[in-house]
Amino acid sequence: MSYKAEYIWIDGTEPTAKLRSKTKILPDGAALPIWGFDGSSTNQAAGSASDCVLKPVFSCPDPIRGGDDVLVLCEVLLTDMTPHPSNRRAQLAPVAERFAEQEPIFGIEQEYTFFAGSRPLGFPEGGFPAPQGGYYCGVGADEIFGRDIVEKHLDNCLKAGLGLSGINAEVMPGQWEFQVGPLSPLEVSDHLWVARWLLYRTAEEFGVSATLDPKPVKGDWNGAGAHTNFSTKAMRESYEPIITACESLGEKVLEHVKNYGFGVESRLTGLHETAPWDQYSYGVSDRGASVRIPWQVEVDKKGYIEDRRPNANCDPYVVTRLIVDTCCTALEKAEQG
Repeated sequence: MSYKAEYIWIDGTEPTAKLRSKTKILPDGAALPIWGFDGSSTNQAAGSASDCVLKPVFSCPDPIRGGDDVLVLCEVLLTDMTPHPSNRRAQLAPVAERFAEQEPIFGIEQEYTFFAGSRPLGFPEGGFPAPQGGYYCGVGADEIFGRDIVEKHLDNCLKAGLGLSGINAEVMPGQWEFQVGPLSPLEVSDHLWVARWLLYRTAEEFGVSATLDPKPVKGDWNGAGAHTNFSTKAMRESYEPIITACESLGEKVLEHVKNYGFGVESRLTGLHETAPWDQYSYGVSDRGASVRIPWQVEVDKKGYIEDRRPNANCDPYVVTRLIVDTCCTALEKAEQG
């Protein structure tokens, strides 16, 4: 007997990477080996030296094929077994390890938009739907589009053992969100990438595509983000470290924003529940700020913060690395006096 292993990796497409995958048949009980692929077809190598290496780093049950089949998330390596330049996971790992004692955890809110052909799901041919307002967390066929795909995706993620914590319809027709976490930096990023793959693969069965475009419809429509909730052990115990973390993010505004996903300027305009991309602010219960402190956190004097700037198309390995490095460095210095 044998089983199927779907090897999934992040390619080298710029400015926004794509997911790729292919199937390997393995004997029952066999360990997941390293594998290879043609990097010249994924923007990761030249044709004259096209081999790249897939190194399994996370696996889970395959909810689509079922049985003993698995999904296998891989890092991309060069043939000398060093990380490929496009391998952002390898850049996160040492930062996560360095600050592991602070116990950083994340919850990421992944927004996305369904498209049927060239139009968002729910947009009528040759026109536009009613203005946004009733679609957010709505119910009814006149306001909700794609729920059957969303429910199937949620079930697939849960069967795979991914750390999803919720779903909801978003502000624009055909726009939805799922949340991953709370998990450690590497875990939340691994689970999010696999959940993205399952989103595309599930929607494929309905003849619908899903996009992480941060501004899928121009004009007076909300964009799509990946609001990133973050805390450390100290933040979960007292309020002062929360303020320290918020202040530290304000010291590296452009370094973060420029790495929070391509097209961030089109989404962070100061409208539609965003702060301007080149300005920084934080506040309690303020969805127009760069970073929000939830009202309950201020009441409890402990908890977490929400960085509202990352795009839907961000690389979670990059976002979590930047937040951990910036905030945990500041918290470490504060603790030292």
